[in-house]
Amino acid sequence: MTLRRRLVLSIVALVVAVSTVIGGGSILALFSIQRSAIDEQLQYATSRAQRSVERQGPNGPGLEIGRPSGQAAGTLTVYFLDGSVVLGSVLDNAGDVDQLAASAVQPLGTVRVDGRPHSIDLGGDLGRYRVTAAPVGPAVLVVGLPLAPVYESVWKLFGVVLVVTGLALLAASAAATAAVRRALRPLDRVAETASTVAGMPLDRSAALEGVRVPDADPRTEVGRVGTAFNRMLDHIAGAMQARERSEQKVRQFVADASHELRTPLASVRGYAELTRRMGGDLPPDVVYAMSRIESESVRMTSMVEDLLLLARLDEGREIQFAEVDLTGLVLDAVNDAHAASPEHPIAVDLPEEPVEVLGDAARLHQVIVNLVTNARTHTPDGTRITVGIAPLPAAGGGGVDLTVRDDGQGIDPAFLPKLFERFARADSSRSRTAGSTGLGLAIVDAVVQAHGGRVSVTSEPGDTVFTVRLPDRAAVTAGADADAGTGAGAGTGAGGTGGPSDGEGGGAGGPATVDAWAGVPERR
Repeated sequence: MTLRRRLVLSIVALVVAVSTVIGGGSILALFSIQRSAIDEQLQYATSRAQRSVERQGPNGPGLEIGRPSGQAAGTLTVYFLDGSVVLGSVLDNAGDVDQLAASAVQPLGTVRVDGRPHSIDLGGDLGRYRVTAAPVGPAVLVVGLPLAPVYESVWKLFGVVLVVTGLALLAASAAATAAVRRALRPLDRVAETASTVAGMPLDRSAALEGVRVPDADPRTEVGRVGTAFNRMLDHIAGAMQARERSEQKVRQFVADASHELRTPLASVRGYAELTRRMGGDLPPDVVYAMSRIESESVRMTSMVEDLLLLARLDEGREIQFAEVDLTGLVLDAVNDAHAASPEHPIAVDLPEEPVEVLGDAARLHQVIVNLVTNARTHTPDGTRITVGIAPLPAAGGGGVDLTVRDDGQGIDPAFLPKLFERFARADSSRSRTAGSTGLGLAIVDAVVQAHGGRVSVTSEPGDTVFTVRLPDRAAVTAGADADAGTGAGAGTGAGGTGGPSDGEGGGAGGPATVDAWAGVPERR
């Protein structure tokens, strides 16, 4: 239940309680006052009846004792002698004396003779009466007045209280709703500001607009909340700026280090290759060591190129947009994969017409190569891989879906959330066959995001699908215009290997193109 509803219900409940107390008190007070008035009238009626009995003479009382001067309509008079009823009468509205029935007289014989008023129900048309019993010589005289007027007044007041309480509830509900809404309006603005901040991407610096005055007035309860919220936003903004500066320093260091490492790595590779080729009379173990140095320098060079590419993508560089034949890129990547891994059957699922997108051909080719290499590297021989392109309808926003599907063993569900993180490896092994640095899928994610798209994965045993969704030309053009002015670095051209378990990037691929490779579809 919302705070507004709780406050309104609390106010309405308070009004109900107050109305109940006031109404109930009024009804009880009215009943008590009117009954006291009846008791006072009963005292005078008893005195008049006693005087009337005393004037009857030796023959005993007659019906006239029920009609002495001044008695009100409904006055009841009963004369008991030695426990027996001598007569019982009641004065009707016309002033006539009617004789009481035996069923009505019988309960009156139980009234205590103490001169005090008592309430008794006579039933029938008489109903409840207020009676008193007084001695008159050897006899007992019982006189009573009806309580019907009292109850009638009480019920009328009860109806009035109900109507007034109902109207008060309606008025209180409307007034409470308006008052609570007005009182909580500053809190609503604070909540709206918090929702706006919560919906902002806080992975980079952003202008966090806090709560404005008077919602941040520390003299009010809501103002204290607004002040604390503003202070929290200041801390968040400072932490974000500090983190961004730290990340910028790390990216700059990685870019500078990667750039500076390429030259010595090229020298190591060149000297190792030269020594291996010219050392005909070298011992076999030295020749083997030179080949290993050369091989590891190639692997390290690929890793450095991947790190440099990621650093440039983080800075918004390295992407050069142009019309790209995505169908041709897929066929080239599949041809390369056939040559590098003939033990994996690779099929394509392409539309009849070539699909063109707006993007960077070299980087998109690297995305496809990394995903295909990822599938064939981390699945057993014989696993079927399918690369497909599916244009999306313009009604749904347009764009293209590029999918790489395999029927391998699948990806561990616990590892899926961090699949595209850098240096993420489910297999901690660092062997060249099983382990990796975990950069390939990170490059895929960075390149796709630089194109304004997104990459996702679904996996279960026997069906793993990587889906790259590239936006349509209009969305890419808008994103490129927004990023205008950023430089573009040189591409690395290196293929990548990235597996479901590690996401490795970099590494040498197979032969460049094999359009004539047996069984591989050629470009349409």
